[in-house]
Amino acid sequence: MSLSTLSPSSLTGEENIADPVLPSAEAAEQLVDFIRRYPRLTVLTGAGVSTDSGIPDYRDQHGQWKRKPPVDHREFMACAATRQRYWGRALIGWPVIRNSTPNGAHYHLAELERRGHIQLMITQNVDRLHQRAGSQQVIDLHGRADEIRCMQCDYRALRQEVHDRSYALNPEFRHFTAEAAPDGDADLEVDFSHFRVADCPQCAGILKPDVVFFGDNVPRARVDTAMNALCASNALLVVGSSLMVYSGFRFCRYAKERGKPIAALTLGRTRADALLDLKLNADIGETLQRTLLQLA
Repeated sequence: MSLSTLSPSSLTGEENIADPVLPSAEAAEQLVDFIRRYPRLTVLTGAGVSTDSGIPDYRDQHGQWKRKPPVDHREFMACAATRQRYWGRALIGWPVIRNSTPNGAHYHLAELERRGHIQLMITQNVDRLHQRAGSQQVIDLHGRADEIRCMQCDYRALRQEVHDRSYALNPEFRHFTAEAAPDGDADLEVDFSHFRVADCPQCAGILKPDVVFFGDNVPRARVDTAMNALCASNALLVVGSSLMVYSGFRFCRYAKERGKPIAALTLGRTRADALLDLKLNADIGETLQRTLLQLA
């Protein structure tokens, strides 16, 4: 299934009016009740979980793009100029992910797993912060940004190795600064035509972060594992995702078709609002912290 997105305006004819923000204490009470009724959860997380770690997100509270959409897989594979621009910007953007650390929400979710409430966490994030916070049962639905693979011979390496090679090949780019963008990108607009892209050291093939770009396919095995876990769970809890990308939204559709209750803890509108049994428009980290205290 291709990674695709749909704008909120194309989903309904309604205006983008955000729900009022709930106090964290009230949101936590409702989430505690949900977890007590449905103690074995599949959790789906999105970019809103990592924003407090300094990693930017793509969308506002209405689900609209804050910036240009991310790089398209087909363009990346077909166009050398697209690869030059991607890797040139990544010299600035990748260190933001590399240097980020888990925030409270990551640790609170890890604790929910430790207490037996989370059977599987499906994350749309590529930053690996859930694992660094201690979560064990995690599927990186869209891959991981800290690894690189060759699209021809399947050579693999750590992202930092390619980052260091890119810097060595392009010392003139060291003085550029720009605002970081999501997923290791940056808002850098310069002439990339002379940027030297680091190719595969084994076959000179195209190197790409081991993530699912827009227009690419989420590996079937990942989807099947996630669906099986959801089927075996009592309910689905969405945390920090607008669900505008179909690869995440489909889990809500799957849950609804099988009679699984769905709750969402996220600031702003989601693509699945009409499917939700519980919508908590509240601060994620504080709500989860209060939830753990009440569950204890």
